[in-house]
Amino acid sequence: MMRSLFAGVSGLKVHQIRMDSIGNNIANINTVGFKSSRTTFADMLSQTQSGAAAPADNIGGTNPKQIGLGVAVASIDIIFTDGSPQGTGKNTDLALSGNGLFVVKNGDSTYYTRDGAFSFDENGYYVLPGSGLKVQGWNAVNGSLNTNSQPVDIVVPTGKTMSAQETTEIAFSGNLNANEPLITAIDDVTTYNSTVEISKISNLTLSNGSKVTVTSGKYTVGHSVPMSTILQAYDSEGMSHSVPIQLEKVGANTWMASLSSLSTAYTAPNVSGNMSPTYASTYAYIKESDGTYTRVSFIDSNSTLVTAFTINFDSAGEPIGTLTCGLRLEYNFDYFAEASPPRYVQRTGSAYTRYLGPNRTYTTYNTVAATYNTLTAVNGADVTEPTANFTGLTQYSGSNSAYPTADGNVAGTLTSISVDTSGVITGTYTNGKNQFEAQVAVAQFTNSAGLTKTGNSLYAESNNSGPANIKTAPDLGLTITPSALE
Repeated sequence: MMRSLFAGVSGLKVHQIRMDSIGNNIANINTVGFKSSRTTFADMLSQTQSGAAAPADNIGGTNPKQIGLGVAVASIDIIFTDGSPQGTGKNTDLALSGNGLFVVKNGDSTYYTRDGAFSFDENGYYVLPGSGLKVQGWNAVNGSLNTNSQPVDIVVPTGKTMSAQETTEIAFSGNLNANEPLITAIDDVTTYNSTVEISKISNLTLSNGSKVTVTSGKYTVGHSVPMSTILQAYDSEGMSHSVPIQLEKVGANTWMASLSSLSTAYTAPNVSGNMSPTYASTYAYIKESDGTYTRVSFIDSNSTLVTAFTINFDSAGEPIGTLTCGLRLEYNFDYFAEASPPRYVQRTGSAYTRYLGPNRTYTTYNTVAATYNTLTAVNGADVTEPTANFTGLTQYSGSNSAYPTADGNVAGTLTSISVDTSGVITGTYTNGKNQFEAQVAVAQFTNSAGLTKTGNSLYAESNNSGPANIKTAPDLGLTITPSALE
């Protein structure tokens, strides 16, 4: 009688545990990233009255006589199936899909969670705001991510600044029309020693029989009509420079990129009455928006000033070889004027001294003109000689769509962040640039159901979970849904 009562009581006890598990599941129906549990039962050890007997020659076998002593809990299993991502509109919230968990830390203690309700704290740390645990991942260095190292606390400080970056590479992309017509005649001009500079209304006759009316500029018979484009380059202080560049076809499968004429681009200041701007063939001056002037020039791989780059194409329309020439922004100063004999400006540190002739320093003391003889740079900026890359160009029949781009940027301040499906946090800055700030780490376990719950929707490794395999979400075949929670 007592044994039957104990068996019945065991049933009540394990049923209570099952109800506790179900009640906990129901209670956490709105808990972010919660994983429900299930309870399974198994009978207890039975009391054997008599064992089983094997069949004999004249008698059959008998089964054992056992009395069950009740029921026990076999297991309480965590069901690690994906929940549905629910959009929140908060760009720091993350929902994880797949067999993985986010990694968070409190000092040296590491935990794992499916709760992606993250936020940034006062110091810019990416945290679980309810507990302050710091989300782990990899912080970018100047926009470059290295996820082959150990993950650390993700931090993106409010008001983070992006330093100015000077231009180091200029790349040309697009197409140059293989059928671009060449100039065959310029009005009534019959003798061509070099390029003809036009300052009045003139007609250009092209090789396809058409005519083009121009009013100014330099044109060469045997070349195409120049196409002008603007390159935005940057010095080490982040000052932007708009550098005009011309592209013109100079023969079969051959084009030339050169500095555009700037003779009408600005009016130079009147420094001392009789000084007026002139333009050398190897450089030009650009008037900046703040009224200062920047001298720009083309250089070859030996830093020798040149006026143009020749771009050769093969019969398939692809560029031949790699061009190593670059564009140099030489210096920036307050005033510019040239005179006869020519006066030059030479940089010494951040100061610029005007010279008269090749070897004699032109100096004047105690006069107004003396303030212009030594010119101090507006910002003392340097510009590394960038390389030029024309491998992105093609020469096929069709429209001209070639354009240059340069790296570099002015300084900027972080205005907003966004997270993509790989867990990469990207910052947007006031200078219009975007750069990688960090990437969220995720962990995967051989037996996720073996993790130990520690409360606050956190899990810890156990003897049966296996070690954490921490990588990026794409590396583990996982997907992160930004601005959503599981």
